[in-house]
Amino acid sequence: MAMAFQSACIPIPSEVILPFSGFMVSQGFFKFWLTVIAALLGCFLGATLAYSLGYFKGEGFVRRLIKKYGKYLLIFEYELDEAQETFQKYGEIIIFVSRLLPVVRTFIALPAGIAKMSYKKFIFFVLLGDFLWSSLLIYLGKVLGSNWSTLGNLFHKFDLVIVILGIGVVIWYVQHKLKKHSQRSKV
Repeated sequence: MAMAFQSACIPIPSEVILPFSGFMVSQGFFKFWLTVIAALLGCFLGATLAYSLGYFKGEGFVRRLIKKYGKYLLIFEYELDEAQETFQKYGEIIIFVSRLLPVVRTFIALPAGIAKMSYKKFIFFVLLGDFLWSSLLIYLGKVLGSNWSTLGNLFHKFDLVIVILGIGVVIWYVQHKLKKHSQRSKV
């Protein structure tokens, strides 16, 4: 479900979801290939939803949604413009490449739909990229998970530092997005 939201333009970090799923694999709660399939299914559903929104509702509708609700998710209209420019510049292969990149992967389905890209090609590139991305991150989580007790003892020494750094990263990200938005709004 989290991967579906992440692929439907809601910025939930797959870099956290998938390694944790791999950890669950290492603990015997999940099976590796079933976890990969579940991740792919979520990506398929979310990307199809975002693609369909762009394809059937069009750019005007998407822009109105972003103007009205985007600020709550820190998604701004110029980011749609940037995604469309990237899609136009690099063509359909950008779907595959973007599914291997943090953050970008979350938003690329929308401009693909707006551009009326062939759905079959779109899904092929989405699933190919997501298969590589998901398999790798789940596998890393599995490998780290089997060493969790060793890593856990090490990380527990730095719990406070990790929490402060995590909060700091979130604050930096929000400030960065708002500053960038403020600068872009003045132009």
